[in-house]
Amino acid sequence: MTTLMMILGVVIFAVGLLFSIAWHELGHLSTAKLFGIRVPQYMVGFGPTVFSRKKGETEYGVKAIPLGGYIRMIGMFPPGADGRIESRSTSPFRSMVEDARAAAFEELRPGDETRLFYTRKPWKRVIVMFAGPFMNLILAIGLFLTVLMGFGVTQQTNVVSSVSSCVIQASANRDSCKASDPESPAKAAGLQPKDKIVSFNGVATDEWNALSDEIRKSAGDTVPIVVERGGQQQTLTAKIATNQVPKKDASGQITEGYVNAGFLGFTAATGVVRQDFGDSVTWMSDRVGDAVDSIIALPAKIPALWDAAFGDGPREQDSPMGVVGAARVGGEIFTLDIPPTQQLAMSLMLVAGFNLSLFLFNMLPLLPLDGGHIAGALWESLRRNLAKVFRRPDPGPFDVAKLMPVAYVVAGVFVCFTILVLIADVVNPVKIS
Repeated sequence: MTTLMMILGVVIFAVGLLFSIAWHELGHLSTAKLFGIRVPQYMVGFGPTVFSRKKGETEYGVKAIPLGGYIRMIGMFPPGADGRIESRSTSPFRSMVEDARAAAFEELRPGDETRLFYTRKPWKRVIVMFAGPFMNLILAIGLFLTVLMGFGVTQQTNVVSSVSSCVIQASANRDSCKASDPESPAKAAGLQPKDKIVSFNGVATDEWNALSDEIRKSAGDTVPIVVERGGQQQTLTAKIATNQVPKKDASGQITEGYVNAGFLGFTAATGVVRQDFGDSVTWMSDRVGDAVDSIIALPAKIPALWDAAFGDGPREQDSPMGVVGAARVGGEIFTLDIPPTQQLAMSLMLVAGFNLSLFLFNMLPLLPLDGGHIAGALWESLRRNLAKVFRRPDPGPFDVAKLMPVAYVVAGVFVCFTILVLIADVVNPVKIS
């Protein structure tokens, strides 16, 4: 049964992955056609074609390796300075430029002269190239909102799970009380497991972070605490202790380090809580920030990733993870002993996170990524507008093909990194903690 559930999770993630890729390319396709650019191919995957069907002037198909997708647009790069599409050079770097230029005109037909990508205004090219990542962002937002507002997320609540017997500093690394440890305010006040804290010091709250903040700022104060116990409300009184507790960031997440603050002395129970729209937006904003930080920190994580793949190093929970690793996690989700609705919610979260990463990664201003083409179009627009301002000749389209040697280097780095992540995902995978 566990194996079947694992397979089910992998299949669900794979379907989500393929849909995400197709959805991304649909953004490019729809806007390209909107601006009159001819698109001969729309493909999901790479390698040999498994299925294809031609409708109108576009061939739609699925290829064998589901690790990406593409659309082929006519005239991605302008002709050379001599007006020729194809010429030969003994320089290997120049050959890369010429090969890219020739491929852009490979399927040129009579009448296509007015349907070339590079002939469109820069703002139209920006829209075409941005539309793909933007579709991933829209899908990520839709899935996140579905889970947060429809299913809910597991988080700490105002319900008491357990009551501490004494006051122990967070850095003490022990759970048992010593004779010298003072009694915890929660125990002294009579707080019990399953109590739900309705208000604290006159402040009504049903949200854990808000309650935690109130407790932390009440060090040394004697406060009334209203709890719901057995369907009835009771008022307890507690003198809040000052204790060393973990630091929290602005979003309420525990961070490294400690701080002296108010301490009541109980463990909050966890539960599945549906978020309202405002809380969902805040949660998503935090995840975007985390994702941006992860991309910035990516180079610094390569040594640890290498050690995890080829050495004895552990695989960190925040280690870079590829499609294989994500599929494995997707399978593990369905083997967890949690309600099916939460299994589905976690799986949707995984696909949403994948789409958010696709959006941010593709927006990097590097060829051959979408962000590289966007940067080229914006640079062309800047050059042409400056030429108008200073009454200089129009410099013409920016020849992105000249950057192809750089694009090949970038692609080579991405391929090497992808292989490293793949090996780590196989030999030392990230596992659900």
